[in-house]
Amino acid sequence: MKKKLLFIMPSLDSGGGEKSLINLLTTLDFNQYDVELRLFAKRGLFLDLVLNEVKVTEISGDYQHFSKAVLSSVLYFISRLKIELAIHRIIFFIKNSFIKNKAIAEQQTWENKAVAIPKFKEEYDTAIAFIEKSSIYYLINKVNAKQKIGWIHTNYTSSGLNADFDRDYFSQLDYLVTVSPECQQSLNANFPEIQSKIKVVHNIVSVKTVQQLASENINDTQFKPNDFTIVTVARLSQEKGIDTAVEACKIAVESNKKIKWYVIGEGNERAKLQQLIADYQLQNHFFLLGLRANPYPYVKHATVYVQPSRYEGKSIAIDEAKILAKPIVVTNFTTAKDQINHLKNGIISGNDATQLANDILMVLNDKNLQNNLSVHLTQGIQDNSAEEITQFYSMLNA
Repeated sequence: MKKKLLFIMPSLDSGGGEKSLINLLTTLDFNQYDVELRLFAKRGLFLDLVLNEVKVTEISGDYQHFSKAVLSSVLYFISRLKIELAIHRIIFFIKNSFIKNKAIAEQQTWENKAVAIPKFKEEYDTAIAFIEKSSIYYLINKVNAKQKIGWIHTNYTSSGLNADFDRDYFSQLDYLVTVSPECQQSLNANFPEIQSKIKVVHNIVSVKTVQQLASENINDTQFKPNDFTIVTVARLSQEKGIDTAVEACKIAVESNKKIKWYVIGEGNERAKLQQLIADYQLQNHFFLLGLRANPYPYVKHATVYVQPSRYEGKSIAIDEAKILAKPIVVTNFTTAKDQINHLKNGIISGNDATQLANDILMVLNDKNLQNNLSVHLTQGIQDNSAEEITQFYSMLNA
């Protein structure tokens, strides 16, 4: 008899966690498992990539009205005499408005959001909250499962989350999975009482799929690569350091006017970044391309791939750039050494714009260095799907 698995995610908007989930679902043995994916909102760039074997559902009922704009939501609940829900929606809005740390805001508003979410009665063999924060809280509070697994895709210490808030939730998990040894060490330090539950499952990356998709043509008039083309794939959010990238671009362009830097991704810092680009007069050098269903041809045609993050768990975008044998420059976030061997398969730069610009220029101006980095990357390409899915199965069968 097949085991029933439930995966939980906020949505399938573009991001490393979402891409990692798609890769994992693609690798599952559907002869052994009935798989359901439950989303807080049934949307996202990756929604069309979910296999037909996976049943996709959405949290329904009052939550769909709770998640609308505050005035519309409050009026809806008042018109139906659901005064408690209206009050919680107002409090949810106020907290999100005044708590500047968005990670803390998501924790502090969970109790307000949870009131609108029904508890699901169906029982699963295993339920997996595949990303931190609300997915894990939902798993613990609202899901009936024999086994519960949480997933953390970031370095917990750098995430800005309140460990005291998460401690009770994490203690109720059977396993807490993260994506690299460095991230595991961070969780061990913050939650020493559950060290035995903390496991590492690396993000599954398909070499064959990435290489195939990278060979597709680019029909994009905004993208005009040359010998000084930089590509970054990242959300437009504070932790990804795109503001630092804009500043580094300004410095680098002063030395080389041919530089073109393209960022693929979307996020809540777009307006701020567009203003910064205008302030630095970089409209002909720094481009926010938005989301692209297939970013791999862009990376393939880059001269250098740059990840300017302030912190990462384990970056899928870096792994994919490695598969495409691109010279890589990353900032010195805490987990950078998990993926990059400095001066061998990439460059670990500093965290400031000046150092980042200097290291990018060093690579752009040195063809021999570019070739050496690419050769080392080509020699290190490996598909990890079999090993990581085996690790995942071992937890399901424990």
